Amino acid sequence: MKQYIEKNKERFLNELLELLRIPSVSADSKFKEDMKAAAAFVQKSMLDAGADRAEIFETPGHPIVYGEKMVDPSLPTVLVYGHYDVQPADPYELWNSPPFEPVIKNDRIYARGACDDKGQFYMHIKALETMIANDTLACNIKMMIEGEEEVGSSHLETFVTANKDLLACDTILISDTSIIANDVPSIETGLRGLTYVEVEVVGPNRDLHSGVYGGGVANPINVLCDMISSLTDSDGRITVPGFYDQVVDLSVEERAALNAAPFDLEAYKKDLDVGDVAGEKGYSTIERTSVRPTLDVNGIWGGYIGEGAKTVLPSKANAKISMRLVPNQTDEEICALFTKHFESLAPASVKVEVRPHHGGLPYVTPTDSVEYQAAEMAMEESFGKKPIPTRGGGSIPIVALFERELGQKSILMGFGLDIDALHSPNESYGLFNYYKGIETIPLFFKYYAQLKK
Repeated sequence: MKQYIEKNKERFLNELLELLRIPSVSADSKFKEDMKAAAAFVQKSMLDAGADRAEIFETPGHPIVYGEKMVDPSLPTVLVYGHYDVQPADPYELWNSPPFEPVIKNDRIYARGACDDKGQFYMHIKALETMIANDTLACNIKMMIEGEEEVGSSHLETFVTANKDLLACDTILISDTSIIANDVPSIETGLRGLTYVEVEVVGPNRDLHSGVYGGGVANPINVLCDMISSLTDSDGRITVPGFYDQVVDLSVEERAALNAAPFDLEAYKKDLDVGDVAGEKGYSTIERTSVRPTLDVNGIWGGYIGEGAKTVLPSKANAKISMRLVPNQTDEEICALFTKHFESLAPASVKVEVRPHHGGLPYVTPTDSVEYQAAEMAMEESFGKKPIPTRGGGSIPIVALFERELGQKSILMGFGLDIDALHSPNESYGLFNYYKGIETIPLFFKYYAQLKK
């Protein structure tokens, strides 16, 4: 198989670059036609790779692409999940090259979606082609590549619930996570959940002259900043009443195992160009970014932000806030607790509205399952080292849904790196990682089929 991959490396790369040129931004309606184009590209790629079937399913939002290659009903079936939608590229001016005109520099592909998740899900399509071309496909394979992951997968639950027979499988394989380093392979065994809200603080019924009214009327931006500031205390603890009630602290042994993963704090700070780290007191950076809940402001606006000066006291101010959740916390409960608390913070001089966006449950997968063992064996063969189990800080809401609706666990076998700048300007994905994924995925199928016998 390595020979086949080496022979077709240039074509595999050019196909990915073509996909990256499609601005499939699910959050912005102006890219609706591009979303359709991306779905069509994925469908064609599945068929070209050798899938027996590839179909586009329309939803009230963006399309879902389903494909399959059924070798033998008696063999185990792996469902591959990924998403072709990407985060907005804004602010465009911070990109070193146009986000939808991919460039290769220092053996890395720079483009929006390069790693999250186009580069990673496309590895599976090329792995499928490689297995079929070499007659080594040892399992049935199904693929579901959706277009709304970056906006909460709001229509995916309806699709999964209505198509349980279509999606029936023995395990789910997902590449939308990262490894510690190219010479330190790892497999994520858990994800944090998510609650995402938008808040609005409204003061006077119109923008006011800050000279005439300043000092006499509450400024919604000032009020919003005070309210946000009060959401965490000096120890980095979230002050929403009941927020930590369901959080189960890890044992001393579990914390020690988590912190045994290679981590260079000085290199971490240097990479981010920060003087020091911050977060909840009493926990390491590894713990803060994986097994502890968080609350962060993702965007804030109000008043005049154009060029020059405008002395205005704004009528309203807004912010977007996300909370990452850990096992036993639910997005619905935390959203309700946050809403009640945030509304209680508002002085009588303003009105407050909290608008929930989307959420998802935390997830932990066992490391003693056949699926995990197959992933471990595959990565050990391709990297030459046994992978380290880690806990991820991000969220993939569909994972908990899969377990509930399909009754199967997911394996998070990703190949990204922390330096890939997901959701940021200048997102990238290493050529090493792209090809290493195409090499490793067929090994998972091989070992999974052997272990399931």
